Amino acid sequence: MTVTDKKSYVFQCKISETPAQVIGGKGTRITVEKDGKVYDDVIDGVTGAAVGALGWGDEDIVDVITEAAKTSTYTFPSLIGNKQSEELAKFYIDHSPKDAFASALWCCSGSEANENCMKIMYQYWLERGKTKKTKFISRDSSYHGFTIGSLSIADNARAVAFKDILLPGTQCLKMPVCYPYRFQKKGQTEAEYVQGLLDALEKLIVDNDPETIISITVETLPGSSIGTVPPPKGYLPGIRALCNKYDILMHLDEVMCGTGRSNPNGGLNCWENFMPLDQGPDLQTVGKTLGSGYVTIAGVLVSPKVKDAYVKGSNGVIGSHTYASHAFNCSVALGVQKKIIGQGLTKNIFKMGNLMGETLKKELLSKDNIVGDVRGIGGFWSLEFVKDREEKISFPPKLDIGHRFQDVCFENGINVMGMTGNYDYMTDDGDIALLAPSFIITEKDVEEIVARVVKSVDDLTAALKKEGEF
Repeated sequence: MTVTDKKSYVFQCKISETPAQVIGGKGTRITVEKDGKVYDDVIDGVTGAAVGALGWGDEDIVDVITEAAKTSTYTFPSLIGNKQSEELAKFYIDHSPKDAFASALWCCSGSEANENCMKIMYQYWLERGKTKKTKFISRDSSYHGFTIGSLSIADNARAVAFKDILLPGTQCLKMPVCYPYRFQKKGQTEAEYVQGLLDALEKLIVDNDPETIISITVETLPGSSIGTVPPPKGYLPGIRALCNKYDILMHLDEVMCGTGRSNPNGGLNCWENFMPLDQGPDLQTVGKTLGSGYVTIAGVLVSPKVKDAYVKGSNGVIGSHTYASHAFNCSVALGVQKKIIGQGLTKNIFKMGNLMGETLKKELLSKDNIVGDVRGIGGFWSLEFVKDREEKISFPPKLDIGHRFQDVCFENGINVMGMTGNYDYMTDDGDIALLAPSFIITEKDVEEIVARVVKSVDDLTAALKKEGEF
C-alpha cells in the first residue's frame, strides 16, 4: 500500500498531520508555527510537559553542552563507568535531605525510570531472600509512564487501551485515589478523609498478604492524571508508616513534580513539603526538569536501606541499558542543576509559582465562570473545569473542554496542557488544564500568565453560555 499523504513523516500524535511546531524561543516566550501562521510572544506556560526549568535559549547551557561534547566519550555502564554520572548522582544526593538517598541510576525518560524502579524494587526483595513478594500497589487514576510495566502500575485511559498485554490486576493492585476536591465528603474533616484512605490501603495490604507486596507507588503531586492535587496533611507520612509496619517499599514518582519544581527549601524534592525530612521514600523516580529539556535524562534515586541490601547481597544489578548513565546527558544535566541551584531558581519558582497559583485562585474562584478548582504548589498548578461549581458537575465529554481551553489559551498567547477524563477516564468525564512554567519567571511573567489565563477562561465561559452549555 502506498501512503500518499506526506504532511508529516513523524509517527506521533495525528499521524498524517504536522502539529504546531516551535520555530524559536527565548526565556519564557516561544514562537510557534501553526497551520501556516506564525504566533510570536507565546508564553510557554507548561514548558512541554513540565520539563523546562531554565527556559528557552539559555546561553550558559550552550557552553555546558559544548564542553560536554568535548569531554564525553560513550561508555557501556556494565563495562566501564564515567565520572559525569557519579558527579550528577552525588549532586542530587548532596542537595537532598541528609541520608535520604545513597545512589542513583540515570536513564533517558520518566517511563524508563519507573520501569527500572519496578525491577530494582523486585530485586531488592530477592537480595533479602523474600521471593514471595511479587505484587505492586499503586493508585486509581494514576499515571507513571508509557512502557508496559509503568502502564501496569498506572490507571488511566492509556493503560486501558493496552490492558490485554499488561501485568495482571492481581499483581498490580490499586488503592483509592487521593482527590479531596472530588471525594472528600461534605462535613468530613481532612483528618477523617485521610484516615479513610489509609484504612482502605491497610485493608488492601492485609487482604493480599503483606508478605507478597513489593511496594506502594504514588505520585507526590500528580500531573497528567488528576491534575496537581497536593496530598492532605498526614497522607504521605501515613503511607510511610504502613510501609514500615508491613515491610513494604515506598516509591514516590516525582518525574513531573520534582527536581526543584515544587520544593519549599530551595532543594530538589517535592515530598519535603509533606513528609519529615528524615522519613523520605525508599526509592524515588525523577526526570523532566533534570535536564531542562536540553538532554533526555531521568533517574531512580535509591535510599541507603535499598543500597545496603544490594551491597550485602549480590552487589550487582540485574540488567542494563545501552544509554544508562550516559556521560553527555549527565554532564549537561549537572550543568543545568548547578545553574539552577547557584542562581536560587528553585526558590524563585516556588515563590513565583505560588504567587501565580494564589492569584489565579483569587481571580477565578471569585467570579462566575467554568473553573471549579485551582490547585497546586510551587511551579505546578492546574485548573479543573465544571458546569456547576456547587455540585461539581463536569461538562459533557463531547464538548472536550480541556483541549478546547488549550486552544483558546493558545490564541490568547499562552501555551498550557489541556486534558480530559481526569475525574473518570472510563467515561472521559472531567477536564483540567496544567500550568508548569520555567523556573526563571518573574513577577511580570506571573502577571502576564494570570492575565492570559483569566482572559481565556472568560472567553470560553462566554462562548459556552452562548451555546447554552453553561
